[in-house]
Amino acid sequence: MGLALEKRVLGASGLEVSALGLGCMGISYHRSTTMDHDAAIALVRQAVDLGVTFFDTAQAYGPFTNEQLLGDALAPVRGQVVVATKFGGVDAGGRPLRSSRPELIRQTTDASLARLGVETIDLLYQHRVDPEVPIEDVAGTVKELIEQGKVRYFGLSEASAHTVRRAHAVQPVTAVQSEYSLWWRRPEEEVLPVCEELGIGFVPYSPLGRGFLTGAIDERTHFDSTDNRTTLPRFTVEARKANRAIVDLLRSVGEREGATPAQVALAWLLAQRSWIVPIPGTTKLHRLQENLGAAAVPLTAGDLAELERSASALNIVGDRYPGEVEEMTNR
Repeated sequence: MGLALEKRVLGASGLEVSALGLGCMGISYHRSTTMDHDAAIALVRQAVDLGVTFFDTAQAYGPFTNEQLLGDALAPVRGQVVVATKFGGVDAGGRPLRSSRPELIRQTTDASLARLGVETIDLLYQHRVDPEVPIEDVAGTVKELIEQGKVRYFGLSEASAHTVRRAHAVQPVTAVQSEYSLWWRRPEEEVLPVCEELGIGFVPYSPLGRGFLTGAIDERTHFDSTDNRTTLPRFTVEARKANRAIVDLLRSVGEREGATPAQVALAWLLAQRSWIVPIPGTTKLHRLQENLGAAAVPLTAGDLAELERSASALNIVGDRYPGEVEEMTNR
């Protein structure tokens, strides 16, 4: 196993993971440049060597290819790492389908087990809430899978506080995964308080604003047509130009602490709650090392107060998703 990295426990569940995980989506899905198979496996194994024990994938990433890749990469360290995957984004054949019908959950979970090469999925999330299936039925189905030994823990992604409560009453929810960063703070309104109340861990995805908070993206950056950021209102040329102010803020704090903008953004998240575990993704080893270095960035009370005060005064330009996609979240 790799280097020591601070550990955190996701809520009251007892699920212990590294303080920073690795979001694996961009390795093979949704970005301009994806990695070849051998390079991707090498990156995941380097993450293990650097102390990462928490890896995030989904059936929809590919579809299916990301799960298979992660299963291959982690085969030598099975049992030493925690793997999370998600159902509810594709059907059994990989076609886009936002469905959480119980029979589809069972069918696709069996297929995920095979691709990941495990007997038990550590953490199984519902990828997005399905308005056609009561969340009690979804939670009940995962409860059965847990009783059968196919799943250890249950999670929800982009669910509202009300939905989290309803699900948790049937099968305890271990983690809620939602977008959260210094430029997207909606979870603070209702979801983080309900997680705190119920003893549920919180896993921010896109903790670096899909790369924007690293400072490596500006209005001159060109995205390939296959990159999903070309469809996001927050990534128009005008929005990127206007939103540079938040990167400038991160950079100014980082210069005092000897940290990069990305490290400050991640350290800010880690400072919000002890049960928050961000999952930044990358395809580059030097970025992986940089991200993991955030766990050692000593943000002072003054730094945190400045970030809070200055970020709250900024007007972030652009919605995070197009309207029809945003409607699928926070249900």
